[in-house]
Amino acid sequence: MLKLGEKGAIPQRDNETYAIAPHIPCGLVTPELLRRIADTAETYDAKAIKITGAARIAIIGLKEEDIDGAWDTLNLDKGAAVGLCVRSIRTCPGNTYCKLGKQDALNMGMTLDATYHGMTLPGKFKMAVSGCHLSCSESWVRDIGLIGKKDGWDLVIGGNVGASPRIAQECATGLDDSTALAAIDKVIAFYQDNAKKGERLGKMIDRLGIEPFRQLFV
Repeated sequence: MLKLGEKGAIPQRDNETYAIAPHIPCGLVTPELLRRIADTAETYDAKAIKITGAARIAIIGLKEEDIDGAWDTLNLDKGAAVGLCVRSIRTCPGNTYCKLGKQDALNMGMTLDATYHGMTLPGKFKMAVSGCHLSCSESWVRDIGLIGKKDGWDLVIGGNVGASPRIAQECATGLDDSTALAAIDKVIAFYQDNAKKGERLGKMIDRLGIEPFRQLFV
């Protein structure tokens, strides 16, 4: 059997089949891409197609011998679905499509995805970008979250879901696009230098406090 994550394949409950989750930046798809995913699932007799919580589309129930062929048919990059790395970036429609959006969440999310997706870090790392205070992409429960306000972005850090949920803490406010990206870079660099292996950002904040992060922007 394949090892976890090898060839971008995730072992399933039956211990016989695998799921693959191609990388779809910010969950934006085209009709052609949806047809390609559907054709791949049919060609290799997948058991299910599932939209994941990270806005990926997982093809579930593939045989081991079909995994390479499925990836060739999809012609997509593998999603960073497991391991100590930056996972797919979640975004809402932002002010591109939503009348409530205050900031361009899609453009910001795409920029973050191009910069960080798959980057190896001390622990699992998730980001989300919300175009307004309603936080539809759940920025408050991500390691790094951006929340669009009328005067710019609020940066919140240290959130997560799971067995012990943690709400993120505000780290900076009123950021424009360039200063928001610079702030995120500082947070990630500090995390890289100071986190223990396997330690989520929220756990690191519990250990060190929020002030060392806020001092990055003084």
